[in-house]
This record gives sequence, structure tokens and C-alpha cells, in this order.
Amino acid sequence: MKIAYTRPRFSAWLVLMALACPMKEAKAEEGDTPKWGPHLDLEGKAGTNRNLGEVDLFMPLLQNEDTLFFTNLRTRMDDGSSVEGNFGVGLRHMLDSGWNVGGIAYFDRRKSEWDNYYNQVTLGLEALSTDWDFRANAYVPVGRDSYDVDSLNTASISGTTVIFRGGEERSMGGFDAEIGWRAPIFDEDAGQQLRLYGGGYRFSDDKAGLVAGPRGRIDLTFDEVPFLWQGSRFSLGAEIQHDDPRGTQSFASFRLRIPFQVFSDHKPLRQNLNPIEKRMTDPVIRDIDVVTQSGSYGPTEIVTSTASGGALSIIDSSLTTGANLATAITSAGANSTVVLQGSFTNVSSKVQLQAGQTLMGSGTLRVKSPSGRTATIQTGSASISGSGTVASSTARLIEMANNSSLVGITASNPGNGTNGSFAVTLDGVSGVTIRDSTLSATATDNTVAPIYIINSSSDITITGNTLSATGAAGNEVVGGFVALSSSNITFSNNSVSATGGNNNSLWLVNATGLSGSGNTRNGETCKIQGTNTGSISFTDNTTCP
Repeated sequence: MKIAYTRPRFSAWLVLMALACPMKEAKAEEGDTPKWGPHLDLEGKAGTNRNLGEVDLFMPLLQNEDTLFFTNLRTRMDDGSSVEGNFGVGLRHMLDSGWNVGGIAYFDRRKSEWDNYYNQVTLGLEALSTDWDFRANAYVPVGRDSYDVDSLNTASISGTTVIFRGGEERSMGGFDAEIGWRAPIFDEDAGQQLRLYGGGYRFSDDKAGLVAGPRGRIDLTFDEVPFLWQGSRFSLGAEIQHDDPRGTQSFASFRLRIPFQVFSDHKPLRQNLNPIEKRMTDPVIRDIDVVTQSGSYGPTEIVTSTASGGALSIIDSSLTTGANLATAITSAGANSTVVLQGSFTNVSSKVQLQAGQTLMGSGTLRVKSPSGRTATIQTGSASISGSGTVASSTARLIEMANNSSLVGITASNPGNGTNGSFAVTLDGVSGVTIRDSTLSATATDNTVAPIYIINSSSDITITGNTLSATGAAGNEVVGGFVALSSSNITFSNNSVSATGGNNNSLWLVNATGLSGSGNTRNGETCKIQGTNTGSISFTDNTTCP
């Protein structure tokens, strides 16, 4: 469930607390020497998933002997194109019991890796002693909390339905907390200290779900760094956290403090601060990011069209038999895309494509949701096998139409009797594409070819297919295609094989405008008749004609 918060007035509360304290400006009276001055922290983090850099300005606004009101300005960037700025104020007060208590209020703005901008308010409380740390922060998104990310759209086939969900990036509200302990390796007033921290975090969103897990870190700090100046500090750290959406992340870090007094003519800060006074300027610890999650969080939509706007149909073999396949494809209509899923056997009627229609098996397809967003689906395998009776009347299993396409289909025509056998036929059509398919044909006593092109068909592209023909002794067996009186045929990157009868890779009769390369074959020759122009080449350095 999404965390909801009432719009805070915490920053105003801090200001009122600061004004209520009997404080004075750091240098309000002549001869005063302030305890705490401004500084700049530079931090670098090398992580398992990303690397970060941070610049952190800490600036006292008002202070007295035991209370400090300050502002803190941060900017952070990583190697994933994310940039964030944090603008905050804080109040810390030293108690006689040896504890420093305080609170912070920040406004955060982040540009995410998807170039989306998010805002949030961060509110925190802390209690620090010489040996212990207690911190807790709440993170409240403000303003717009989600953006569409089309590259994260998803679509999948379920039965005869394509289900779409839109990609989104969403900011998440939540909280974190930690407990820290000073390891008693060094004296409590030593210039170096080792602290161990353990805690956890929880961020949630009603769509993006839950990001929650443990976090641990270690920090080794050196005050008064040799060869540097009063107020300098150097820290080495390591951090690890884990949650289910993001997995395990770890960082190794360094942090260098540069006090501003060294660059000015101001009176120096007081020296020899005790350990609890030094802790008044410890870095504010909080989550480094406006937390976002990205995924397919949009509402479910039923897709009925391709990205180009044509109608989309899914035909599943568990619902449509091979005997009814031809009727189902015809019913899908012209200029549609028909995706076959499964194995269609005993196809006894010629599968006649419609003008502009695409018949598709395995591959990728861009689809469009009713809301107008697009996604790519990965379609499954599909096969069509004739019953052996198709060839007795037409010798054709699949017949192409003008501007039609066959993509990722496995089709086999077993042939019958003395008739020829063709898996795919192009008869007086133009603008046809056949790609990434496995086509085979078998005949016992006639011409056999996976692809048969006749009657002035033109503008044909045949690419990336596996083509095979099987015949008997005396057959005119053709391994690739027969092209009779047709033109502008591109035949490239196909694998051709033929067994039995007269093994020909191609049979060309008055075919013009031939082109293509990258084809393979098993030593078959080409059968050439009439006048042919152009050429088709094979990887064995031969060409046809």
C-alpha cells in the first residue's frame, strides 16, 4: 500500500526552535570565537552496481555554546546519468547528559536515469553520543510521482489474446533507521574512531510494490589529518544493503572534509573541542536517493493492432485445427497480421493469404495498445503441414498475395501422386517477402520446390530461410525455388538442399533482375532456361545463372 503523509511543516518548526534558543550569531560580539565553522565534504563511492560522487556544503547559521542551527546543501551524481540535489536545514543541541539531539528537514530533487524529475521532502531525527548513534528519516514524495517509460512497455501472448502493460518509473515514499556503535579500539577522545552501523529501510508504492531490506556500514574517521589543517577530516567507509527488487548492493567510500576557515581572514575556530562537541558537525546521514522503481506498472490493455495500425489476430492450434486454418486466415482480412501459435497438421485446403497480410510464426512484432503505446512481443514457434491431399488438386500449401509476408513459419507439403509439390507459391503477385522460415516439399514423380514463382510475379524478397526439397529418381527436384517469367527477385542468406532426382539449387526460366548473396547449398547446380538477367551468388563462389 502506498505510504501517505500529511504535508509537513517540519522546516518551519526547526526555524522556530532555533529562534527560541538563546543563540547568537557565530561572530556577533567582538572577541567571540565560534565553536563550529563551515566546511565542504567531498565524497566518492565505488559500488557493485554504480559509482557515485557527492559534494556536501555544511554552513552554520546560528550557534551558541550548546546549540547549532545550520544549512546543508548537497549535490550527487552517478555513472548512470542520475543527478540529485538536497537542500536542507538542521538543528542540533547538546544535552547535559552527554547526548546531542537534533532534527533535519530537506527538499530533494532528482533527475533519474530516464531523465525524469522527482521531488520529495526528507524529515529526520537523530541522537548522538560519544559511543552511540540513533537516526531515523522519513521520505515523502511531493508533486508528480510517476512518468511513462515506453522502453519498459511489455506485451505477451496468452491464448489468442495479446496483453499489454505500460512501462513506468515511480518515486516511492518510505523511511529508514539505523543504530551506530563506537568500537572501543581507540580512546574516546582520540583523533581517529571506528564506528559500526546497522539498520534498515522500507519504501513502497501501490503499483511498484515494496523495496525493503537491511543495511549495514562501517566508518573509520581521522580528525586533524596530517599535512592538512585544523578542522580537516578524512573518512574511509564500506556499506552493504539488500532488497528483492534491486538485489545486493555494496559500496566502498572515502570522504574528505575541507574547512573554509583556511581560505579566509576570519578568526579561527576554537581548538581542542571535546568528542561530543566534534559530533555536532558530523555529516547528516540519510538515503542518498529519491528512491524510484521502474517496470511495467500500467493497467492491463488488450492489444488488437500492430504498431503500424493493422489488425492483429492470434490463431492457436489448441483452438483451431489444421483443417480450419485456411478459413481462419481468410477471416482475418486484408492488411492484417496473423500470428500462428503451435502446430497445424493435416491441412487439406490451400492457405490463401490476403492482400497486405502477414502470416507469422516465431519472431518479434511491434504492437500498439488501445492507449496508443507500443511494445515488442516475442512470438512462439508455428508449423503448418499438409495432409498429402492438397497437392493432388493444387500442389500448393501456402499461396501469397500482393504485398504479403511470410515470417518465421515452418511449412512442409508432402505432395501426392504424380503432381508437383510446393510449400509456398507466388502466382502473378508483387511486393512479397518470405524470411526466417523453414520450408520443405516432397514429391514422388514431378517438380518439387519449397518456393514456386510464376506468371510475372515481381519485387520479391527471400532471405534468411532454410529451404529443402526431396524427390525420387527422375524428378525435376529443385532445392531453392522455381522462378518462371518473373522479375526483381532478391535471394539472400538462405540455406538450400535437395535430395533425389535432379538436384538443382534453383530453376530459372526467363527470370530478370535477379540479385542476392550469402546463400549456401550442398553442391547442387542451377537449372537455367530462357533469358535470365542479374545473378544470385553462393558462399562456394558460384553464381546462378
